[in-house]
Amino acid sequence: MAQVYNPQEIEKKWQQRWAADHIYEVDEDNRRPKFYALTMFPYTSGDLHIGHWYAMAPSDVYARFKRMQGYNVLHPMGFDAFGLPAENAAINHGIHPYDWTMQNIENMRRQLKSMGAIYDWNREVITCLPDYYKWTQWFFLKFYHAGLAYRAKAPVNWCPKCQTVLANEQVVGEGICERCGTLVTKKDLEQWFFRITKYAEELLDHSHLDWPERIKTMQRNWVGKSEGAEISFWLEHEGIEQKCIKVFTTRPDTIFGVTFLLLAPEHPLVSQLTALERKAEVEEYIAWCRRQTEYDRLSLGREKTGVFLGSYVLNPLNGERVPIWITDYVLPTYGTGAVMAVPAHDERDLEFARKFKLPVRVVIAPPDWSGEELTEPYTEAGTMVNSGEFSGLPSERGYEAICALLEEKKWGKRTVIYRLRDWLISRQRYWGAPIPIIYCDKCGIVPVPEDDLPVLLPPDAEFKPSGESPLKYCQAFVNTTCPKCSGPARRETDTMDTFMCSSWYFLRYTSPETRDAPFDAAKVKFWLPVDLYTGGAEHAVMHLFYARFFIKALRDIGLVDFDEPFARLFNQGTIIYRGDKMSKSRGNVIAPDEYVTELGADAVRGYLMFVGPWELGGEWNDSGIVGISRWLNRVWNLVTTNYTPVCRDVIGPEDEKEFLHIIHKTIKKVTADLGKFRFNTMLASLMEFTNYLSKVKESGVVSDSLWREAINYFLLLLAPTAPHLAEELWARSGRPYSIHNQAWPEYDNELAREEEITLIIQVNGKLRDKVVVPASISEAEAKELALGRKRIQTYIDGKKLINVIYVPKRVVNIVLAPMQPE
Repeated sequence: MAQVYNPQEIEKKWQQRWAADHIYEVDEDNRRPKFYALTMFPYTSGDLHIGHWYAMAPSDVYARFKRMQGYNVLHPMGFDAFGLPAENAAINHGIHPYDWTMQNIENMRRQLKSMGAIYDWNREVITCLPDYYKWTQWFFLKFYHAGLAYRAKAPVNWCPKCQTVLANEQVVGEGICERCGTLVTKKDLEQWFFRITKYAEELLDHSHLDWPERIKTMQRNWVGKSEGAEISFWLEHEGIEQKCIKVFTTRPDTIFGVTFLLLAPEHPLVSQLTALERKAEVEEYIAWCRRQTEYDRLSLGREKTGVFLGSYVLNPLNGERVPIWITDYVLPTYGTGAVMAVPAHDERDLEFARKFKLPVRVVIAPPDWSGEELTEPYTEAGTMVNSGEFSGLPSERGYEAICALLEEKKWGKRTVIYRLRDWLISRQRYWGAPIPIIYCDKCGIVPVPEDDLPVLLPPDAEFKPSGESPLKYCQAFVNTTCPKCSGPARRETDTMDTFMCSSWYFLRYTSPETRDAPFDAAKVKFWLPVDLYTGGAEHAVMHLFYARFFIKALRDIGLVDFDEPFARLFNQGTIIYRGDKMSKSRGNVIAPDEYVTELGADAVRGYLMFVGPWELGGEWNDSGIVGISRWLNRVWNLVTTNYTPVCRDVIGPEDEKEFLHIIHKTIKKVTADLGKFRFNTMLASLMEFTNYLSKVKESGVVSDSLWREAINYFLLLLAPTAPHLAEELWARSGRPYSIHNQAWPEYDNELAREEEITLIIQVNGKLRDKVVVPASISEAEAKELALGRKRIQTYIDGKKLINVIYVPKRVVNIVLAPMQPE
């Protein structure tokens, strides 16, 4: 065979061999510790680009590393195939979403296989296939019977271009649709929700999770826990049965500073509390508010708007009459939809009061306050003033005292509220799992019997968006028989949010062949929770959040026995190209295919890991990948050409001692770097090792057996990164198939340990310090270390530096200019 590196030939050969030998198929072998390494599966909206590979190639390297360390590694792959991206792409291309999706899956599967990853393709899941979404529907029914799924009419986020409802998490930036960039509006619809708020407190707890702090913070902020008091303001209004309006406040100690009360425009009492002479103005304002996005309504810098209703409530603590206004910055979904306004101690309330010339009363005095008007709201703790019997108390004590009084008089109570809202799962689109519900005029809402699942998507439905569910116009789908009374009935025509499908796919990977259940319980018990989950940080408050809720709900239903789906989370960075994040929407994507064809998958894998720290990402550069390709060619030549040692009499023990030191030092460094996802420095170490081996080969100063041992270690270290090249060189070296079934090399700590020396540091030839350093320290490192020593700083600060002289492995002498006589 020609001694020329041909990656295309080698990669095809080994991929076929691995598949034929089922080398990466996984079972529940409990003789080895399990390790479930999962990468977020891709949407099926088109080709994979280099950005996708950046998520997948390094995670495959890590999975291979753990496998060689003796773990039983599950590292599966599948396709997130329902949802707007695939449907919109299909509409734009004029073909059916199923055909578009399956064509894309075929192509993406080919691309993924070309990467040479250790995916067990027998475990592949595709969320748009009936054998998968049957169980998505089954979970809906379980949630429904457990009281976790309910139907309600609510104002929802509506994208006029996508013609569908969006979850709050899918409205981004300045109130725009994350998919198409269109401004989102509000619309009242009957919708299906999951009661995620039941788990608000649990979802705040990340104490057992090894997750990035920023993701935990984002989730905590999304839950938005607030502790405070619910207070009843008395309502005396003719014709209204309700005798109070309840408000939530985090500062009950400021209740004596309330000078007006604010309601959300959507509050159910607004129409009843509106005075006749105010009716036209109020209705016009409400209509204007409904056209605003939630983002606009909450913007801090926005001018405050509102309308007086002509009605009042009474403050329970001082009996004052408090005017009732409506304003857009109070939302119906947070707290009670009513706010006690304390303008002296809240920024938005003060802006509102100043605009509408409402009173401002200081009730929490800042330090050294002497009664003057505040120029800005004071929001910190202080001393209570103008607060009746509570005046003079520190506000923290006042908080407790007022809460105690409210509870004693039954005017209010301590409570906790959450910003989190229930998960809206209804979508008025075709390409999703149908909601398994039937409506009967006689029986009402009737869940589809489990034996009748899946409720299949009709292939002949008109799927282009119209503002209503496309399934509504497919009579063969809509018209059905009530499972209870056998009378005529109608199917639910909304489909489920695609995040429903991705909230459990990691369970299905454990047993995709199971037909009578969503998963094999014993296999889930063996593999779950996922040990390492890798993917983008953009999923912090959607997929990652929903999956956590899903598992907690399944636990309570009795289907799983663990609390969290993902024990450890790692977010990779992004690939930059032409100054921006690589993405299809920006038109700057690079397909991996041409690079794989020209340079090989191993070169693409290697470059993606060398481009920068995995958590930060880096800039794609063609010259960089060519450099990796050249390195792989050097590795090929290093291993495939003969090594000739010099005469045995010339081989010295010091040479072989250094050789063993470098080998074990490299094993130690590569092992540590892989364990911490430092793929770029791991690869740099392998390159340095290549250079070192090349010099040794030229000199021939080690024995043939030691050379073969070094090559053995080198190929094992290379195997996770360049699996095809390593396999080929391993076979050519006469070693047993397969390198990927070999154990990860272990280093000898004694051999890996750096020899140390004592470095003398002088200033103008006089001994000023000593430091123990590695014997391999470079001149630049020695000089930098000497100049940075605290003790040396006292001698050189303010002095003129003339020179720094380095005597290798002995002395650093810092030369200063002589002091000038005054």
